[in-house]
Amino acid sequence: MRFKNRQQSSLMPGVDLIPMLNVMMAVLAFFVMISATMTTEQGVNVQLPSGEAESVNQPDQPEPLLIDLNPQGQILLGNQPINQEQLAEQMKAYLGENTKGAVLLKANPKAPYEKVVQLLGEMQDLGGNRVSLAIEAD
Repeated sequence: MRFKNRQQSSLMPGVDLIPMLNVMMAVLAFFVMISATMTTEQGVNVQLPSGEAESVNQPDQPEPLLIDLNPQGQILLGNQPINQEQLAEQMKAYLGENTKGAVLLKANPKAPYEKVVQLLGEMQDLGGNRVSLAIEAD
């Protein structure tokens, strides 16, 4: 009987690192893409009305300041076009005079969504929780 040379079998087996590196790079790329998509989300906190039927205007509350946004993205106050600086002045004056007053943004359904969210965010920066998005009941 012949025995194999023990020196040949005692060699250390080689480890191929290429497949392991491929898997690690794929996992790394997955986490980079997921973290990049999660950080680009923006939003505006909007307080939705409750399901209960209650009157928008209480007897002691003044008439709300109604701001319109047309399909072209133009801001209207009482059917008169205004810019954002004039809107800020009007809002400050209204909210200063009416401590319980509210400002409503009535956006046209065909208005650009980005413009609606941006304008609502800027209005909430000025008026806080006294600013909301007007909705129409069906």
